[in-house]
Amino acid sequence: MSRTSTTHDVFVAIAEPRRRQIIELLSRHRGLAVGAIVMALGLPQPAVSKHLSVLRGVGIVSVKKQGQSRMYELNLDQLRPVDAWVKSLERHWEQQLDRIRARAERHAESPTNPPDEPSNRGTA
Repeated sequence: MSRTSTTHDVFVAIAEPRRRQIIELLSRHRGLAVGAIVMALGLPQPAVSKHLSVLRGVGIVSVKKQGQSRMYELNLDQLRPVDAWVKSLERHWEQQLDRIRARAERHAESPTNPPDEPSNRGTA
């Protein structure tokens, strides 16, 4: 996958599990320095910086300089396309479950086997 893809596509950027960990961490803590992210995730600082760079490139995180530290914050608005996509999948699965439920209810209402008819064998 080319570098330009990760810097322009939110879906490609969040496909990497460590970036999702960073997003989750930032969703729980407003404004974290790189060092805090490194400590929380147990990753090397260069790796965290690289992931933050990708997330910054697509606008998922922003950075503000605070003294000598750079504080990273999550921009939830940039995740709206992901949210919309997931919601469309939820609607699909809800429709599928509604169909299954309706089929099960129809099946429960109709007899699966007709009642046994008395046998006329042996009586004549």
